[in-house]
Amino acid sequence: MAITISNQQKMYLTTAAVLAFGVAAYGLGRVYPPLGPSAGTVAPAQRYVNNQVSDADVKLGDTSVPELMQTDAFELITKDPQLRELVGSAGFQAVARQPQVMAAVLGSPQAFASLAANPAAFKGVAQAAQSLSQLAPAARAQNAAVLAAVWGHSKAVQALVSQPQALAAVLANPTAYANLGSNAGAFRDAASKAGADAATAAAFKQLTANSAAMASLQADRGVFKSFAANAGAFKGFAAQPQMAAAVLQSAAAAAQLAANAGISQQAYSALLASSNAFSVLAGQPAALEAVSKHAQAFASLAGYPEVMAAVFANAAAFNQFANSNASFSQFAAAAGKDPRFANSAASFQKLAADAAAMSALNADRGVFKALNANAAVFANLANNAQAFSPQMINVIGRNAAAFSNMANAAQLNAAAKGLNAYNANSLAASAAAAGKLNAASMQAVLANPTASAAMLANPAAFEAISRHGAALATLASNQKAFAALAAQPNLAAVMANPSFSAALNQAGLSQATSQSQAK
Repeated sequence: MAITISNQQKMYLTTAAVLAFGVAAYGLGRVYPPLGPSAGTVAPAQRYVNNQVSDADVKLGDTSVPELMQTDAFELITKDPQLRELVGSAGFQAVARQPQVMAAVLGSPQAFASLAANPAAFKGVAQAAQSLSQLAPAARAQNAAVLAAVWGHSKAVQALVSQPQALAAVLANPTAYANLGSNAGAFRDAASKAGADAATAAAFKQLTANSAAMASLQADRGVFKSFAANAGAFKGFAAQPQMAAAVLQSAAAAAQLAANAGISQQAYSALLASSNAFSVLAGQPAALEAVSKHAQAFASLAGYPEVMAAVFANAAAFNQFANSNASFSQFAAAAGKDPRFANSAASFQKLAADAAAMSALNADRGVFKALNANAAVFANLANNAQAFSPQMINVIGRNAAAFSNMANAAQLNAAAKGLNAYNANSLAASAAAAGKLNAASMQAVLANPTASAAMLANPAAFEAISRHGAALATLASNQKAFAALAAQPNLAAVMANPSFSAALNQAGLSQATSQSQAK
């Protein structure tokens, strides 16, 4: 007799199994990457390319898939029946074929579950991400200027945001309002003095009637001078009051979060170009601390993304180079002899030939000890290694006092997420102002800044997922399960590995799941 289980019951069973699975994995401690000469290891994560990972991608001599299947974490996945059903589903495997999509989902399960519940919105954001990623380089300077304009004026900006029409008038002609905060009467006369229309005059009237907003503005009269000094940053924003309000609200919130975390304006603005990578790194406090304390060494690795991915994925294997008697340069020159690093051998060789990079690594052998001490954490970051630019790491290194404070980890993480959200919102506004993004897409981005920011890093991959109904359904209905997996760096590292999808196929999970459902 066939037994039927509702989708909701399946979700509950899966969530319970994943939670139990996470506790078991935590108890193992060294689930992944496995340590010791006889344990399987995960091959280095590769630079993302816009195609799917399948069995056909596993070439002769490539040991990544069988080694992944030997890990304790992968064995646990295949043995747990409810988790096996989840990972064997068509929707989950579609996500697994895009490793950086999986990594992003595990980084923000709630954000992606909420967006995936609305397939049209998911598709809109994914399509917008493609346009925004192309626009990003040209828009960076303007977006940094907006951030500079609101820096130190968060409360006053929030007050102005409460009246978008009045804010738009100020942004349209900042110099005319430069002295607006000189006295209370200036607000009452602002509309007429600036030649504002009736709607703007009414907006200023409503603003003056808001005692809390007026108190914030009176306490910070310099906000108008700051707008005037950065007038060029607001070009095109004033034409769309709601959009301008959303962008400035996002910028003000990000600036305040940065101030709370002790991050300087210069450092925060410099990280804008790498906001998604910074957010990923800040989500792993131990890794952020290690990077801040060994910045020059990490920056040298970041110059060779495939090397950094390989080192992150196999951190324990490099602990030997913490000893000055072991030569990392000799290893790098001959890395291809080790099957784990065959795919990244050319990148290792280039690093070995880079005298400056090797000098930095030899001068700070402690970097290898730090990697080994946080092996599981760095393994979880391996698939994002190509995004960790030397420039981003150097900024962190120059501000090590702020970024190495583990007691400040929650504030740093919040500041990183705030910058990421502002980056997505400001790019959407810039694209809309340039006529390259329609209103519906812009609103979708503004409503989902966390997911939008992640999509900016890999727009093609997310666009493919947006067309896969089963994948969206899996993301939408298994938020708790993904959150439980994300809470365990060991498991998340396995699932975000580029070889994971091929390993699932070789393990026969899809067939096992189909047979189980048929019984």
